[in-house]
Amino acid sequence: MSELQPEDAKLITLARSARGRTGAPEGAAVRDTDGRTYVAATVSLPSLKLSALQAAVAAAVSSGVEGLEAAAIVSAADAVEQEGLAAVHDLTPSAPVHLAGPDGALRTSA
Repeated sequence: MSELQPEDAKLITLARSARGRTGAPEGAAVRDTDGRTYVAATVSLPSLKLSALQAAVAAAVSSGVEGLEAAAIVSAADAVEQEGLAAVHDLTPSAPVHLAGPDGALRTSA
């Protein structure tokens, strides 16, 4: 797999930080078309459940974002969950979504 661009590697660092700070199973970060980033962790409440990627996209959308350049998720999972991937692609179908393990090592890009 090719090496990530520095801005995409930064997304993984931010996602890893969100995961570690909250102790959540996943952390995610998205970058909008203006270069701003939005970071989130898994939300698991009795009345609300969001993956970290869904939560990061929701934070971006609630701030008025209309497009994303890229997204990253840090998780022990082997693949990006489909709902989060769909949320990113609802805004920008061509936006890459990078999956890294808890150690920050890139596993795959979709």
